[in-house]
Amino acid sequence: MTAGLATGPDGVVRCAWCEGRDDYRHYHDVEWGRPEGDDQALFEKICLEGFQAGLSWITILRKRRDFRRACDDCDIDRVAGYGEDEVSRLLGDATIVRHRGKIESTINNARMARRLRDECGSLAAFFWGFEPEPRPGIVDLATVKATSPESTAMSRELKRRGWRFVGPTTCHSFMQAMGLINDHLEGCEMRDAVEAERRAFVRP
Repeated sequence: MTAGLATGPDGVVRCAWCEGRDDYRHYHDVEWGRPEGDDQALFEKICLEGFQAGLSWITILRKRRDFRRACDDCDIDRVAGYGEDEVSRLLGDATIVRHRGKIESTINNARMARRLRDECGSLAAFFWGFEPEPRPGIVDLATVKATSPESTAMSRELKRRGWRFVGPTTCHSFMQAMGLINDHLEGCEMRDAVEAERRAFVRP
């Protein structure tokens, strides 16, 4: 089998990074790489990517429900209205990642997201503007990189607009997850389904 692939207990061949955990396999199969155009979902994901910095994604994934509960379902307008009382409340919530800088950046980014939404019509219109040209599937893990010219450009533009915790690696991971690119490996049984959804997806 190609390096980077693994056969799960159900006989399905997947990207090997998700094996060993049922919740990770479900995320890989149902969410990762599927094109997303909903502003709230996009905002939630880029915030959670920021919280992931220095941690594993499975850690954040398993706390996602708690993040949603603690942060009003990541509603952009509600989070943008948070003040010091909400920061203190979140710092006291042991079910999420209690990092003042990341919490404050999420509130800041919600405020920046409102401006971006007003200017571009939607967050989706902004983010999908960085979608790269179609490219061949990955067959050699040695070619996989943690950033891309497009994620670097996205990061630069977000920072220019006042966003925080949105480095090129964070933006690249966000692009992979939200379907702007399809990085399921060649041979992964989800790759073709994801690509079909990407072809059918109406870009904002």
